Amino acid sequence: MKVFIRYFWIISIYVGSFLQLNAQKIIEIKGVSVTVSNLNEALKFYTEVLPFQKDTAFTLKGLYIQQLFNIKDTSLKIEIARLHLGNEHIELMEFHSTLFERRKILADSRSNDLWFQHIAIVVSDMPKAYQKLLDNEVTHVSTAPQTLPDYIPAAAGISAFYFRDPDGHNLELIHFPTGKGNPKWQAQNENLFLGIDHTAIGIESTQKSLDFYNHVLGLQVAGQSENYGTEQEHLNQVFGARLKITGLKANSGIGLELLDYIAPQGGRPYPDDTKATDIWYWQTTVEVTNINKLYKTLKEQGYEIISDKLVEIGVFGLGAKMGFIARDSDGHFIFFKE
Repeated sequence: MKVFIRYFWIISIYVGSFLQLNAQKIIEIKGVSVTVSNLNEALKFYTEVLPFQKDTAFTLKGLYIQQLFNIKDTSLKIEIARLHLGNEHIELMEFHSTLFERRKILADSRSNDLWFQHIAIVVSDMPKAYQKLLDNEVTHVSTAPQTLPDYIPAAAGISAFYFRDPDGHNLELIHFPTGKGNPKWQAQNENLFLGIDHTAIGIESTQKSLDFYNHVLGLQVAGQSENYGTEQEHLNQVFGARLKITGLKANSGIGLELLDYIAPQGGRPYPDDTKATDIWYWQTTVEVTNINKLYKTLKEQGYEIISDKLVEIGVFGLGAKMGFIARDSDGHFIFFKE
């Protein structure tokens, strides 16, 4: 009996350690922030061409902002506008710095480049939503809205359209038919634009990304699809596109999609010297538990920490007290806060 109890105790320790290691650390994917070149012009696009509503606008400056973004410039100032569409939120950020320029998005940037990121805006009627964008002469990425075919079972019947904001950031309209997507998008709603379903990022390796997002951060795999064919080519304007898509989720908030291009090869890496002042900069904001331990874990495992230290984030935290910014295995930026 004593031997049994001893082995039961040992097994319990190992099981407990395993569960602790794989416990969900991200409890909500709060939204995204994106750097813009002119906040007033960006606001006009997001609130007039698109129907986002502005919640608040404010200016940040001081040592803690320099430490959070690791931008050593005492003149640094950030103008921020928080917007919402449905129940989801985004932030537009305009950086003012005397030391760092606002580098533009490359004109030939494509969705298989590893700096690629977008948000997917859900619509209740794709033709009507697309017509609104046509009327406002938005910059197309897709040739037109595409409905994915039946030979892609996980995505069959979903229609989508890629376009760009005035700075060149990629955005997506998406419509889910009955039985696809989050059931909340099927609820009766008179609005044409409903909210944000997910943010998607370009990655080099699904397994490598899952090691980070699933094993280290505890996000759960919500679904997978392998997309290819004429419709996919017309959707993202990448000839011969074949990509593995993995959807991830936390307990609440928007989803995160990993876009792994099987073909074509040759997507360009995320620039190592990227700063938040660069217009291609996106950051995904997540709420976590035990931020001190997570900060230490990421450092020990060799992930790049941008922030000088755990920072008291003040009004930028929207109720959270501490935060830091790190990069994933492909260079995408994540703002962790607790």
